[in-house]
Amino acid sequence: MCGVAGLWSPPGQIADTELLRRAEGMAATLVRRGPDGAGVWSDAAAGIALAHRRLAVVDLSEAGAQPMASACGRYMLSYNGEIYNHIDLRRALEARGIAGWRGHSDTETLLALIAADGLEAALGQCVGAFAIALWDRHERRLHLARDRMGEKPLYYGWSGEAGARALLFASEMKAFHAVPGFAARIDPAAMALYLRANAVPGGHAILRDVHKVRPGHIVTFTAETLRSSSGEGAGTAYWRLADVIARPLAEVGEAEAEARLEALLLESVGQQVLADVPVGAFLSGGIDSSLVTALMTRVSAGRVKTFTIGFDHAGFDEAPHARAVAAHLGTDHTELYLGPEAVQAEIPALAEIYDEPFADSSQLPTLLVSRLARSEVTVALSGDAGDELFCGYNRYLMPQRSFAAMRAVPAPVRQLAAAGIGAVPPAAWDRVGPVPMLGVKLAKVARMLRGPLDTRAIYRASSEEWGEGLPLLGVGDVASPVDLTPALRDTPEEAMMQWDMTGYLTDDILVKVDRAAMAQSLEVRVPLLDHRLIEFSWSLPLDLKKRDGRGKWLLRRVLSRHVPDALIERPKAGFAVPVGAWLRGPLRDWAEDLLSPEALSASAPFDVAPIRTRWRQHCAGTHDWTGSLWGVLMFQAWARRWGAAW
Repeated sequence: MCGVAGLWSPPGQIADTELLRRAEGMAATLVRRGPDGAGVWSDAAAGIALAHRRLAVVDLSEAGAQPMASACGRYMLSYNGEIYNHIDLRRALEARGIAGWRGHSDTETLLALIAADGLEAALGQCVGAFAIALWDRHERRLHLARDRMGEKPLYYGWSGEAGARALLFASEMKAFHAVPGFAARIDPAAMALYLRANAVPGGHAILRDVHKVRPGHIVTFTAETLRSSSGEGAGTAYWRLADVIARPLAEVGEAEAEARLEALLLESVGQQVLADVPVGAFLSGGIDSSLVTALMTRVSAGRVKTFTIGFDHAGFDEAPHARAVAAHLGTDHTELYLGPEAVQAEIPALAEIYDEPFADSSQLPTLLVSRLARSEVTVALSGDAGDELFCGYNRYLMPQRSFAAMRAVPAPVRQLAAAGIGAVPPAAWDRVGPVPMLGVKLAKVARMLRGPLDTRAIYRASSEEWGEGLPLLGVGDVASPVDLTPALRDTPEEAMMQWDMTGYLTDDILVKVDRAAMAQSLEVRVPLLDHRLIEFSWSLPLDLKKRDGRGKWLLRRVLSRHVPDALIERPKAGFAVPVGAWLRGPLRDWAEDLLSPEALSASAPFDVAPIRTRWRQHCAGTHDWTGSLWGVLMFQAWARRWGAAW
């Protein structure tokens, strides 16, 4: 991974030396993304400057430095990510008579492919995770592009007054603050969406006149759009998940599906372990990370390094499970146990690391395991995306006949049942049995019971905050942070999987991992997001993913070839820390400062009363409002750090 930055202003508006200075200043904010080198290039006649911060992973020599020019001289590229199949692509280019390589970086391969086939066709051939800023010197066009699922971030926005506006682009929004004239003003619509999802979704950004390049899209800017536009650029999709889901199901038997899945996983993992620096893996002991690690041991020349964080808190410690899997697979395993003080010490840095509000509290353990891994490796493989692809989340697994039975119950009775669940404090539910965080899960069930119990309502009740109404004054409510477009499959499970892949996965999980890892200068790769695996998964019928009330059926079958079932079978826990309990204890003063009526009124037009009510109920232990309160707290911390105006 690296850091991409740059700006484009009308020709003659900014002197060349100032262009370079501004681009360098933007890139300097991204030093943690790329501590191994920096580069900048400009064309004053066009008003364009590209900058780059380098984390050297493939071709550590200067031959891999960026911004990089194509051999033909037409293109300049600043690029973040990896093209995992670049060796195969280079061989194919050589077979077409393209040679004369300066080094062995995937950047050079990508540029040669773009020069030969054009950007859209080139990206269609790439297997990888990337964010690209490409300047076409012949046509004076700027192309911004992002990988299919949005593993790598790329923002663009506008600075300056009408008629003299500059286009800014960067891997992280913090780079925009380094540009004179950039006005940081909160977008009310994005704020409303954030409070629902605890992450800023889709192409939105928390600031006005700032946007994200959408996954699988190329956004192109010309001199004409530069002069006339201050809004969201027009994008072209070179790959769409909706097109994949709409394809007919494959006719495949269980044995063939299992064999094909393992072959695809081996190919993906095999390509993603290639690097000129040490590579390891995050290991939680769950199905997904255990499978990725097991396959790494098959394709790696040396002993695989694995990393786990442990927490001395009941229901939140997965380290023993990871230790058992590591012992079985024979990995070089590093485990670090952390107390609450060490985790809480990371909270002040979150607003800097996540430079737009972000409130998935598993950002904390992700940050810590990334730091642990970076002490020994530069690249780590992750097991993310198994739940979305193979029906793993609890909301997919509740039997549909249960919802049918609930719908048959009169609404007043359902309301009474919801009230009964809510009358029991979450901590009391947690003592009932071995299911992790039972109280929080039952609270979601109660929210479902209050609604119409159709698929959309079930999904929203299980995935969104502030169901009763947003605590914002003068801002209209929003339907959903996720585009709940009509499902392309008939089953509720697949509808929710589709929505999660276009929302929760891209906007939450991948953002969480990217920022946490990049704060430690660690590149994280996600083998399960190889688009060939995604396309294969969506070609399978649901009964190869969910069977007998259990998800990830086919993944489990493949994993059982490498790891005994006894080491894996346990209730799903997730990667979390007990933030809710800490808010009632050691974090209470910190939270009270941010949630005081004065603090709430100063940063945004919050409706103070419902926030304070939830805070009192949470402190009393009668409710668990961790999710919604953490969202407000992370916004408050972010607003203090970045000083954005409403």
